[in-house]
Amino acid sequence: MNWAHVHIGINHAPVIGIIFAFLLLIWGMMKRSEEVKRISLGIFVIIALIAIPVYITGGGAEEVVKHLPGVSESVIEKHEESAFSTFIMVEVLGLLTLGGLFLYRRPQNFSTWFVILSLTLSILVGGLMVRTANLGGQIRHTEIRSESTRTDMEMKSGTLSKERREKEN
Repeated sequence: MNWAHVHIGINHAPVIGIIFAFLLLIWGMMKRSEEVKRISLGIFVIIALIAIPVYITGGGAEEVVKHLPGVSESVIEKHEESAFSTFIMVEVLGLLTLGGLFLYRRPQNFSTWFVILSLTLSILVGGLMVRTANLGGQIRHTEIRSESTRTDMEMKSGTLSKERREKEN
């Protein structure tokens, strides 16, 4: 087992978790259940904690795959840049919800603005996670890469077909 295995093994948890916590928070809002809201906010904190090893193992995973055939440095760079901003935002969400859980630790209702802010931020973080996950998938799954990325890689490796070269010119 290497860092790529570890990274791939744990990187799905925050993506699935953010969707689950988001839906749970909506459910808690619809049912006006402070307990369900509290659980959802706690899951956001757990997601932020899980995101730490996901982000840290990314560098080791890069070292394992960057010299493999078909792997593009530009695709890795796009994933890495997206991962950084996603990591920052998921940690902001985690700290925000941890702070809210602390402030509202007594049996009182969460303020509406806090729940809406958490919900809105979770939508943003979820979108960033999906984008980052898609870019990460493109590292080894060439079939999901954009046409321009595939063409760039083919030109660098010298595997661009004659028809494609004529089409490009």
